Amino acid sequence: MKKLLILCALLLLFPCAALAEDVYALIDSTGNVLTSYCGECEPGDEYISADNHHYRVESVDKDKLTAKVTHLGAADMPDVSWLEMVDNATPVSARKRLIAIYCTHSDESYIEGDGKQSDEKRGGIYDVADEFAAHLEDCGATIQLSDKTHHPHDSGAYRRSRSTAVQLLKGQPSAIFDLHRDGIPDPDEYAVTIGGEKMSKVRLLVGKSNQNKDANLSFAKQVKAVGDKLYPGLIKDIYMGKGTYNQDLAPRCLLLEFGTHTLSKERVMNSTGPMADVAFRALFGGVTGSAGASDVGSSRSSEETPASESNEGSGAMWWIIGGLVVGLGLFAFLSSGSMQGGASKWKRSFSEMTGGLMGKGNRKK
Repeated sequence: MKKLLILCALLLLFPCAALAEDVYALIDSTGNVLTSYCGECEPGDEYISADNHHYRVESVDKDKLTAKVTHLGAADMPDVSWLEMVDNATPVSARKRLIAIYCTHSDESYIEGDGKQSDEKRGGIYDVADEFAAHLEDCGATIQLSDKTHHPHDSGAYRRSRSTAVQLLKGQPSAIFDLHRDGIPDPDEYAVTIGGEKMSKVRLLVGKSNQNKDANLSFAKQVKAVGDKLYPGLIKDIYMGKGTYNQDLAPRCLLLEFGTHTLSKERVMNSTGPMADVAFRALFGGVTGSAGASDVGSSRSSEETPASESNEGSGAMWWIIGGLVVGLGLFAFLSSGSMQGGASKWKRSFSEMTGGLMGKGNRKK
C-alpha cells in the first residue's frame, strides 16, 4: 500500500512521466542495434534504414524492449536523377503550390532550448513548424499552418488533431505534414553535421493501418531519395508503424520527427531549411515542368512553355514554308522552260498545295 501511495505521489508531481513511451531497440540477426523507436513496436512493423535497407519486425520482447528484425534486402527507392538536370535559377511557375502543416502533440519541446521536454501551453515544436513553414515559403510554396493545440499528449491526441487535418485538407494542399519531435533518450541518433553546420536528422513515419499506406510510403521514399541526394544524412530513416497517424485522410500525409527532446533546439531549427528544400523539391521538382516531380506531368502545358521556345518553333516553321515556296518556283521554271510559263505553273501548284486558299485567281475554272 505504501509503495502504491508513493507511485501516485510521483505521478502527481511529474505528470510527464505518465506520458513516457517505451523505447525499443531494433536488433538484426547478428545482434547489431540498428536504431531505436519510441512508441508501440509490434511484429509486422517495417523499417528503411539510412542506407536504404529494408527490414521487418518479426518478434517483440516487451520486457527487454527489443524488437528482432529480418533483412528484406535493398529498399526499392525512386530514381531522382532528374535533380541533376534542375536549373536552380529557373523560377517556379505561379501555379498553386500549397502545403499544410500542423502539430498533433502540442506539448513536445526540447530540454536544451525550451528548458523542458513538455509544455502544456505551447510546445517548442510550434517554433520548429513556424521556421519550417517560413523556409517553404522562401522556396515558393504557399503555406497553411495551424497553431491549434491538441492537449493533452495522450491516446486521444490524434483523434483531436484529426479535425485540424480535415480542415486543412479543405484547401486541397499538395501535401500535409504533422510535425513532432522524437522521445528517444540518445541525442546522437539524431545529431548530424551537414556542410559544416550542426543539424538534426529527420525521421519519416508512415502509418501502416490505413488505405493510403502505399501512397504515403511512396511519398516518404521520394522525400528520402531527394534528401539523400541533396543533403546526405539529413533524413534519418523511414519507420512504418502501428496506427494511421491520420494518414488515411490523404495520399501525401507524412509525420516528420524533428530530432529528439535531448537534442538542442538550435540544431533542430538549423535543419528546417534543408528539410524545406527537400520537401518542396520532392513535391514540385524545384522548377516548372521538372521530370520526376510528384505532381508535375511529364510534359508542360502551353501556358508553361517559355516564350523563347515558342518563337524558335515559329521561326523553324517559316523557314520550312519558305523552302517549299522556293523549291516549287525552281521546279516550275525548269519544267516549263520559260519565266512566264514557270510563273503560271508556280501559281497553279501553290494554289493546289494550299487547297485553293491562295492563288485562286490563277486556278483553271
